[in-house]
Amino acid sequence: MPRDIIILECTEARPEGKSPSRYVTTRNKKSLLTPGRLEKVKFNPALQRRTLHRELR
Repeated sequence: MPRDIIILECTEARPEGKSPSRYVTTRNKKSLLTPGRLEKVKFNPALQRRTLHRELR
């Protein structure tokens, strides 16, 4: 299977004392464009704004 299932977690919610939002998505294992952890800007409903979400390992 060429794609991995990954979890993205909010990086800005914990310092503010709120619960971090999590998203489940997939990524291409063999992609040369994203060798490290995947980062995306997604909506966090607890903070009511778009925040940076980073891949969990």
